[in-house]
Amino acid sequence: MNARSTTLVADTGRRNEAAILNAALEAFGTKGFNGASMRDVAKGAATSLSNLYNYFPSKSKLLAEALRHANAELQARVAGAVRDAGDDAPSRMREAVRAYVGFVVDHPVATLVATNEVRYLDPEDRAALVTDRDATQATFEHIVAQGAADGTFRTPYAADAARAILSTVGAIASWYRPDGRLSRGQLAEQHARYALALLESPLPQ
Repeated sequence: MNARSTTLVADTGRRNEAAILNAALEAFGTKGFNGASMRDVAKGAATSLSNLYNYFPSKSKLLAEALRHANAELQARVAGAVRDAGDDAPSRMREAVRAYVGFVVDHPVATLVATNEVRYLDPEDRAALVTDRDATQATFEHIVAQGAADGTFRTPYAADAARAILSTVGAIASWYRPDGRLSRGQLAEQHARYALALLESPLPQ
């Protein structure tokens, strides 16, 4: 876990909040939701337990807010990459995948927590998280639909392609190491090529 970044939340405008949310990701990533305590989070944030409860009334609400920030960062990266990629579907998919891989590499702990601990959210918070995830998946689905419509994506399985691509990229968090054989950029490019191969698409120029 030492090789993995958990610093995700920047200054939120509320003193100590960013430190608390980053400490929560570290605690949940290391010990799991059930194993981590609010005291662990307070210690990691260098604040008091009473101050922690001033911000978040429960572990579940703390988890929900940390994952909300993670999803917002992911969505912003993917949307920005797609916006700057041009109009053709292969280029848009390539850059969307590269942006998603970049997020996972930068924040593998947040990615793993979002995958493994979401079941501990309150129903309302879980529904909000699913809505956020669906918005990210919809970006990929729209690109797949564009490419399928104009013939640049020739896969007969377009309906399932976006889910397969996102599952493959999300899994990077379970094995990536910064000192591995592939650099961040190489890994992003590799998975972009995987995605385009799955879609039976030519590589963008």
